[in-house]
Amino acid sequence: MPYVTVGQENSASIDIYYEDFGVGQPVVLIHGFPLSGHSWEKQVGVLLKEGYRVITYHRRGFGDSSQPSSGYDYDTFAADLDTLMTKLDLRNAVLVGFSMGTGEVTRYLGKYGSERVSKAVLMGPVPPFLLKTDDNPEGVPQSIFDGIMKAIAEDRPAYLSTFLKDFFNVDVFLGDSRSERLRQRISNEAVQMSWNVAAGASAKATLDCVPSWLTDFRDDLPRIDVPTLIIHGDADRILPLESTAARLPKLIKNSQLVGHSWRASCH
Repeated sequence: MPYVTVGQENSASIDIYYEDFGVGQPVVLIHGFPLSGHSWEKQVGVLLKEGYRVITYHRRGFGDSSQPSSGYDYDTFAADLDTLMTKLDLRNAVLVGFSMGTGEVTRYLGKYGSERVSKAVLMGPVPPFLLKTDDNPEGVPQSIFDGIMKAIAEDRPAYLSTFLKDFFNVDVFLGDSRSERLRQRISNEAVQMSWNVAAGASAKATLDCVPSWLTDFRDDLPRIDVPTLIIHGDADRILPLESTAARLPKLIKNSQLVGHSWRASCH
């Protein structure tokens, strides 16, 4: 199993697990919370078929990566990504982040620049700044995040079940094997697999990642100088469109927002 070492805690190294498939222009896929790089399994196959080199990795604390007691902030996450990019000597890469992974893309480009990157994709983004403050009235109240942390600390497995129901909108999109049309939706088994992955993550990482969502990326965004595709839907129950993606085209040069209206698709 391939790893890149990004640090040390006491007697153990901190290792990031990654997978590197195919040849061609590299596409780096950065997963969401609380999953792992394996959540991209459908996209990996499509990208390989189209002739790309595809790299996935597991964020520290999740999946097959080390589970240290610290480093659950976007400066460290971006440094981990930079170490991986440097080790693999990636050039002309496309950085693709989903949900929490959009923070790595944003902070990486804001801090390390685009020498190795040609394009970026932000799917269901966390930026620009999720916390509601006097100078950020579009954000989400602190009490929401306090409640999330309380739920994780009290009963992490139960919280993960609730989170994934909203993550996948299972009340709307749960499939049914008896119906050809509904069979294409998400299955109970896929939801359970995601819960299994999430449950295997570090309890401390799961808790400590919540404050990282409140990172202020407003200084990073103007530094992004590669074409950037932003994708978001209006039925996202985790990251509200109005607080996140809808604000980004004004903050990222050469960016395009592509949205999807669940309401429109149901009529």
